[in-house]
Amino acid sequence: MSAALVLLQEVFGYPAFRGRQADIVDHVTAGGDALVLMPTGGGKSLCYQIPSLLRPGVGIVVSPLIALMHDQVAALREAGVKAAYLNSSQSGAEAAAIERGLFERDYDLLYVAPERLMQPRFLSLLEGVAAGPGLALFAIDEAHCVSQWGHDFRPEYIQLSVLHERFPKVPRIALTATADAATQAEIVQRLQLEKARIFIASFDRPNIRYQIVEKDNARAQLLNFIRAEHADDAGIVYCLSRKKVEETAAWLVEHDIKALPYHAGLDQAVRRGNQDTFLREDGVVMVATIAFGMGIDKPDVRFVAHLDLPKSIEGYYQETGRAGRDGAPADAWMAYGLGDVVQQRRMIDEGEADEQFKRLGHAKLDALLALCESATCRRQRLLAYFGEEIGACGNCDICLDPPQTWDGTEAARKALSCVYRTEQRFGARHVVDVLLGRDSERIRQWRHNTLSTYGIGKELSERDWRAVFRQLVALGYLEIDLASYGALKLSAASRTVLKGEQQVMLRKQVDKKAARAVRGKTPAAQLDAIGQALFERLRAWRGETAKEHGVPAYVIFHDATLADIARLCPQSTDRLRQISGIGARKLESYGAALVALCQSHAEEHGLPASDPAAAAPRKAPVATLDEGLSTSASLTLQGLREGATVAEIAHARGLKPGTVYNHCAEAIGLGLLEPHEALQLPPKEIDTIRAALLTQRANGQPGMKPVFEQFAERYSYDQLRCVAAAVARAIAERQLP
Repeated sequence: MSAALVLLQEVFGYPAFRGRQADIVDHVTAGGDALVLMPTGGGKSLCYQIPSLLRPGVGIVVSPLIALMHDQVAALREAGVKAAYLNSSQSGAEAAAIERGLFERDYDLLYVAPERLMQPRFLSLLEGVAAGPGLALFAIDEAHCVSQWGHDFRPEYIQLSVLHERFPKVPRIALTATADAATQAEIVQRLQLEKARIFIASFDRPNIRYQIVEKDNARAQLLNFIRAEHADDAGIVYCLSRKKVEETAAWLVEHDIKALPYHAGLDQAVRRGNQDTFLREDGVVMVATIAFGMGIDKPDVRFVAHLDLPKSIEGYYQETGRAGRDGAPADAWMAYGLGDVVQQRRMIDEGEADEQFKRLGHAKLDALLALCESATCRRQRLLAYFGEEIGACGNCDICLDPPQTWDGTEAARKALSCVYRTEQRFGARHVVDVLLGRDSERIRQWRHNTLSTYGIGKELSERDWRAVFRQLVALGYLEIDLASYGALKLSAASRTVLKGEQQVMLRKQVDKKAARAVRGKTPAAQLDAIGQALFERLRAWRGETAKEHGVPAYVIFHDATLADIARLCPQSTDRLRQISGIGARKLESYGAALVALCQSHAEEHGLPASDPAAAAPRKAPVATLDEGLSTSASLTLQGLREGATVAEIAHARGLKPGTVYNHCAEAIGLGLLEPHEALQLPPKEIDTIRAALLTQRANGQPGMKPVFEQFAERYSYDQLRCVAAAVARAIAERQLP
């Protein structure tokens, strides 16, 4: 077993690396530079934390936010790692003590803001550390902040190239969850990472369900969404303006939603207090501008909602990625209307940036509009922007409730003609009134009731026409003239439509059904009543312990770990140590209390004393947990290990059972799963199927149809496929002839 894997298991309590974590850890530990693109919740932190522990000296982590430093250092200390941070929240004496500790080998990891790192005095101090105890590595977190074209640009990040110049022998690892191809190239160029190895994980977050709705009384829509799908859940609601943040938070409170505001204009103490409440308490909804969110490690955010359109797909991906860090089902919900487009275009044009930046801003907004108006899988569109191709996801509003399309060519011609007849001086609302033949003072004032297009659109409703205009803007047939207060203008591309040379297919507006298939919201969703009772006791214990330690509850244990404890009810430390998320330090600190809770619970409910042989969790495979698996199959594997059945997983994720069985066969073929863990069949029947498959193979008939017929269709092809995967694996490993 490698030293890195030993640390992962003993310190952090995880049985195996995920995805490319092991490759990254090995590369950086060996002294290589790396650029790591990995989605939120993918385990980026371990990619530099473990190399810092394996290499001599202290690892320096560049982090842009104080909140992120506090929480990560608290979590590391809970795990027994010697970690500290330096930031503006500390007194001079506190900072001086930490600086002395660097020379006395008191720390394995030090988190520092880029502003402090770039101070000449601090760089000189690091040179002294490098010459003495040593520098293990530099980790540059949120590396996309270096991009001048990005949504989170931080000027001080550009100066970080000095690290390579002053410390050429110290490995650097830059990490981000959000970077398109242009941003990746800029990170490499500005941080001088030309010789770095680039690791790109999938950008997919399969546990997040994407839903975009037409804005129609957005606050009421938001309230209905929260009440119907996320009552008492933690969530984030993004608004564009500070005023809207405060008004929305107050309105939610009036409607019995525990909500708090957050924006840069609030007093610092108020901001900090609201953030701490959000992090440490359950079921709080934070209403915020984009000033909130980067570096927030809270794992159980169940939804992110947007009441206003973000600036770009990068911003949307980054913000929605703050939901579901624990891997449990979460939602990304957005209300969107044409007014949002006008507002964003105005903000771009009225900004102080140069023309090149403004052109790029408009292009990024166009890409986001295409996502909003898409008639195909949202996730496909989202990931395609980052250069990743997948099939339809089965977990977005489009996949779950596919929109109908219709030939909107004639409607488009009417709309474009009416824009032209009204002299391209009006916004969509007025043009729709003309098409519907409404008798308003404004229409009479401009004599638009005499136009040939007046009243020619009565076959569609006002809502339908609004949708037509939104889609024409998104398709590039109409442009918004901000200099004329949002008036609609014909684009060059509109000519072919007006001439009848271009067909225009549009999405039909219908009242959407709820996009959500019923699914468990938390890691504890699969527990029975007795397990739920223990889970709640464990949560209460965790809450009290977190208060005593002055840290958020998830720093003690994540919900997923508590759910495993509740499911297994371990009544000895030997049993407890086998649960993912419990390392040696946490076992030492909390093992006795947890075992006592489980023993008390078992006694109260008449549960037998735990039998390590009978109930021990499944041992981790030698390979990484999702090595070779697709992201979707990895999510299925996770569900199975949490105790869900194939039927439950299919229902929860909106997939066909056959698709989930394919995931099972894929995992079985890689040795990550056994047939009895996926199939609700007695072991003897699985052995019978295995023998039949081997017999047919020996007879030169390796297909499954003869076996299917042999058992008179008693077993489905899906079940046979899973057993066949195990047979093929055993033959490949030469365990079977």
